[in-house]
Amino acid sequence: MSSKTAVFTSKAPKPLPGIYSQAIVANGFVYCSGQIAGDETGNIIDGDIQAHTHQCIKNLTAVLTEAGTTIEKVIKVNIFLASMDDFAKMNEVYKTYWGNVKPSRTCVAVKTLPLGTDVEIECVAVL
Repeated sequence: MSSKTAVFTSKAPKPLPGIYSQAIVANGFVYCSGQIAGDETGNIIDGDIQAHTHQCIKNLTAVLTEAGTTIEKVIKVNIFLASMDDFAKMNEVYKTYWGNVKPSRTCVAVKTLPLGTDVEIECVAVL
């Protein structure tokens, strides 16, 4: 059986105690929990879907860095939107990340997201 290691950084919103980890490292991969557009204190930043998308990816980048990898090594992304009306605007920001070879991706609309935000993003990366 392989081991797993929890990842924590103060440069992203803190996970709820006893509920989940910001990420888990196992078998050469980093599995990042979903990040919302919160700052280090956990408060949602001001702004629209584009600002929120940047913040989610900023948070994921901090977690990945703490885990010993980079955003460029992301292989799978899942995006949750409060409204598909934000799909095009979110994609304008999203496409500026990950270079020419984008990770595989799923994007779905959900009924609600934590703290009433409009986007949550999770990912898997290789070490």
